[in-house]
Amino acid sequence: MLTSICRHNFQRKFRTLVALCVDRPHGYCRIATKCDPTMEKPKHQTPVRRIVSKKKQSKLMKRGNVEPKVYMRETIWGISKLLRYYTWESAQEQLEKLAIKWDSYTVNQVLKTHPPMEKTWLFFNWASRKKGFKHDQYTYTTMLDIFGEARRIESMKYVFHQMQEQGIKIDVVTYTSLLHWLSNDGDVDGATALWKEMRDKGCHPTTVSYTAYMKILFDHNRVREATEVYKEMIRVGCSPNCHTYTILMEHLANSGRFKEAMDIFNKMQVAGVQPDKAACNILVSKCCKAMELESMQKILEYMRDKTLVLRISVYREAIETLKAAGASDALLRQVNRHLSCENFDQKETDRHIKEIIDIKSAMDRAVVLHFLSKQNFPVIDKLLDELANKNIKLDSGLISMVVEVSSHNCRESSALLAVEYSSKVGIMVERSAYLALFGLLIRTNKLAKVVNVVEEMIRAGVSPGSQQSALLVYRLGLARELDLAAKVFSLLPDEEKNTATYTALIAAFFSSGETEKGLGTFELMRTLGIGASLGTYRVLLNGLEKTGQIGKLETYRKEKKILQAKSCTQNVSPEEKICDLLFAGDFFS
Repeated sequence: MLTSICRHNFQRKFRTLVALCVDRPHGYCRIATKCDPTMEKPKHQTPVRRIVSKKKQSKLMKRGNVEPKVYMRETIWGISKLLRYYTWESAQEQLEKLAIKWDSYTVNQVLKTHPPMEKTWLFFNWASRKKGFKHDQYTYTTMLDIFGEARRIESMKYVFHQMQEQGIKIDVVTYTSLLHWLSNDGDVDGATALWKEMRDKGCHPTTVSYTAYMKILFDHNRVREATEVYKEMIRVGCSPNCHTYTILMEHLANSGRFKEAMDIFNKMQVAGVQPDKAACNILVSKCCKAMELESMQKILEYMRDKTLVLRISVYREAIETLKAAGASDALLRQVNRHLSCENFDQKETDRHIKEIIDIKSAMDRAVVLHFLSKQNFPVIDKLLDELANKNIKLDSGLISMVVEVSSHNCRESSALLAVEYSSKVGIMVERSAYLALFGLLIRTNKLAKVVNVVEEMIRAGVSPGSQQSALLVYRLGLARELDLAAKVFSLLPDEEKNTATYTALIAAFFSSGETEKGLGTFELMRTLGIGASLGTYRVLLNGLEKTGQIGKLETYRKEKKILQAKSCTQNVSPEEKICDLLFAGDFFS
């Protein structure tokens, strides 16, 4: 009995000891320590120290001094910006300084960024004169495409003749491009002759060239010839692609042969070529025009299975067609869930489109603000250029902010691009932004550009203000840019052709040594009933003193004294006060 009680007490105390000691993963070590002080304690692992060799340390130190890598796409975009935003003379100077290898790839990629066409042609010829560079079929073909897209067919033919004269290899891609642009200009006979020339030169057509030529023939009602071209294409082993089948189906649908068109629609899938979104949209549109509901149903079933959707214009057309025929539009709505709603109408669709546009506009605004906060002006330039080409409008406040921030950071090209964007898409830049740009251009002595900005500013209905206009006219006169000063004055609205601006023009004439023109302007000012101020007489007297015309000098001194006596008792107009502050600082505080 006593033994069992002792055993029970020992177990109870031992459990208490274990509960107190086991408070961490290595608690068993503490238990062992209490039980047997002679037991060896566990050794803690010492942290491993990373040893880097001196050679590697020197490499790491050198790596920190390496300049950041410039990617080729950045170089190409930089060259494109030179051609877009600078005169050719300035751009050419910068191009000569670039330390890059001018090869076919670089020149071709620059051409594909589509700078202004005239500068593109000048750049193309400039590159041909570079030592060690020679244009090849790729650069010539890109230049052909640029002229063809602009409908400059004679220029395109001239480039093609240059290729022939210089012995440049003319491949099927070049011929296909020429075929397309000649046909696009309405010259079907020229395209046919070029096709024959390509065959005579031993240049074998590809699926793309066969398809392009077939489309030309079908579009101009040469069905028999187009059919023969298709048969030849199959005979030589060129497999039709989706675009080839689309052209065939479109022709059959235009002819009202929908059964044959649907046969091709099914057979191309058996051949492993799946109709794409463009093909389905074309066929559905043709079915709507011909009220061919059965064929439309089959195409919509295919689109549902392949998760293809209709363009909104085709969707509206299909809705109206089914409504007119009294047929169900359930399948159509099932295919186009993103467009369909329970009570679909034009107003509802327009509302959805407006919401989508607002979301996109907010995203564009957020992107521009992000890069503006980072002062990443090249990216902002590219964004604004793309938005201008797509005619996407940002708000006036954001563009004004871009102009101001660019001007404060001496980014003249970015500020001018933002102004150009606002003009192109039709939004108004705030007056403060224009004035910030004025300051930058005047500080950098870009006076001609200042005049262009003034012209754009007034065209947009934003007034520079009497003080700014007067200062600008006077500054141009000091720089002996009389033509620019006169142009700025002529651009001003009538209400801003006042005492201050007339006095500034007179001062500009006197500064440039044109005394008679200055006096003539003063007389014109009087004739128009615009009053002179003390600042006006100060300008006249200073100018006449330099030229030594004593007689007129005394006359104007007397007039000035009379005016000075009256000014103490009469109220002075705001324009006259501005004039006095600018040109007669000794008289007013």
